[in-house]
Amino acid sequence: MAAATIEVEAMITVGDLADKISVPVTKLIGELFKNGMMVTVNEKVDFDTAQIIVQELGLDIELVKKTEEVKVTKREKSSTDPNAKDRPPVIAVMGHVDHGKTSLLDKIRGGKVAEGESGGITQHISAYQIDHKDRKITFLDTPGHEAFAALREHGALLTDLVVIVVAADDGIKPQTLEAIRFAKQAGVKMIVAANKMDKPGADINRLYSQLSEHGLMWDGWKDGDTPVLPVSAKTGDGIDDLIDMTLLMADVEELKAVDSGPARGLVIESHMEKGKGPIAITLVEHGLLNKGDFLVAGGAYGKARTIHDTNGKELKSAGPSTPVLISGFKTLPDFGDVFDVVKSEKEARQLAAKQAEGKQKSSKSSNVSDSEFLRIISQKTQLQELNVIVKADVQGSLTSVIDSLKTLGTDEVAVRVVSSGVGAINDNDLHLANTSKAVLYGFHVQFPSGLRQVASRDKIDVKLYEVIYELLDDAKERLSDLLAPEVIENDLGRLKVKKVFKTTQKEIIVGGEVTKGRLAVPAKVKVIRDKEQIIEVNSTRLQRGPQEVKEVLEGEECGVTLETESRLNLQEGDNLEFFTRELKERTLK
Repeated sequence: MAAATIEVEAMITVGDLADKISVPVTKLIGELFKNGMMVTVNEKVDFDTAQIIVQELGLDIELVKKTEEVKVTKREKSSTDPNAKDRPPVIAVMGHVDHGKTSLLDKIRGGKVAEGESGGITQHISAYQIDHKDRKITFLDTPGHEAFAALREHGALLTDLVVIVVAADDGIKPQTLEAIRFAKQAGVKMIVAANKMDKPGADINRLYSQLSEHGLMWDGWKDGDTPVLPVSAKTGDGIDDLIDMTLLMADVEELKAVDSGPARGLVIESHMEKGKGPIAITLVEHGLLNKGDFLVAGGAYGKARTIHDTNGKELKSAGPSTPVLISGFKTLPDFGDVFDVVKSEKEARQLAAKQAEGKQKSSKSSNVSDSEFLRIISQKTQLQELNVIVKADVQGSLTSVIDSLKTLGTDEVAVRVVSSGVGAINDNDLHLANTSKAVLYGFHVQFPSGLRQVASRDKIDVKLYEVIYELLDDAKERLSDLLAPEVIENDLGRLKVKKVFKTTQKEIIVGGEVTKGRLAVPAKVKVIRDKEQIIEVNSTRLQRGPQEVKEVLEGEECGVTLETESRLNLQEGDNLEFFTRELKERTLK
């Protein structure tokens, strides 16, 4: 019988872990104690520790990390500015958890970091830069399955090239396929690093065959275009060849960026650091980031108090494709936020406030992007949980409230009772609500004024009710907020392609006749060939004769500009179906 699969967060409380794996919390604490960890029920352990404990308990359970929803902004690969200069490539390294990705990255970094530089990479760093043959390369380390699954889900394009690490003695695994799908959907070229070639069971020919089954043809075969390089993270064999190949493939892309003027880039990670406050790990896209610059990233702003490279060395400035750690933000920026340098703190504060307001409004907008659409599809396949803590005056009331809350659940959303009890709300209730991000419901119970101040200070959500239906209405509203909105497609019109005028890596221009309805921009477009959809792209411009228009009616001829993430081979006779997507909020019945 296959092992049961249980999703857990990257950090999980001992109590929650015991609940998920159906083990008494005292037994779990005892096992942790045997491993040298003195913990309480409300303390958190990381995912790796949880995996080890589950194995040592002999449970037939496989833990997988819960993917976090992230919003990622696509990056511009190459600037068309006449002042743009060559920039270092940005390479993402992905692979199955046991296939030696981390060892390979350590080998690359260890061989290239200058002697005497401090510390190496901390556990928070997800990017670093090396020098190879007088050229710089930026590597993005995607630490685990959930990182690249989230990137793939949101259609992200943070990288210029993806290196897929596969153990030659083990072959392709589910996480390998996740990485391949991410790269394909993002339109990014791939190199396969066949790792562990030093092991007796290594079979690169088997790997060639497995890759071909998933559309990756080894470039040693006729018409193949995917380099597969044998390497060993243990011995270092093939590492230089791998880096050389990344540079060769990056050169084909002609990567350029402007390296002067106000900087702009992406937040690729953020965390709180004791003594330093919010730390943002960013990738500079273009311009020059200087110490002392005023920054705004989404709803966060601040002044670049310090800038460090990912080896801990303090910098005065950083140019394109450079990953850096920035301190000085007032609050933590979100992963995927674009950061910009502005002239003053006042301007940064005002722009951050405006963008924060815009984020709130956009969450309710009827327009739906490609990444939002993918997120909604994913969300509908996963159970969304509302964490609650319930305190009531008597056991009978407590049972009634809990039973009623559980009846609100559906296939998509459910109430998860983190804790419950009889009596007044106390310190432990607030602490648990804070750590588990739960709403604390009080039914006919007291809430001491001193604890009210604590809850207000720590922004703990406490709701007090005297009528059970009011409590249930509140929970129902919160569950409704967790429901994925309904996606509605509105058909506009159809165009029959009569001529293809221009094709580039990012756009294609065609001409044709509107055979049904009307065309309008901006809109989504399904490309139909022989009654089958081959791809979905975006339309950005309509042209009737020499004039650019917003709408073309049935029977008229026009030109259409389509945006693509990779070169699209349109043909005469193809049909383009124009449509829009809207979101409709749903509520529990």
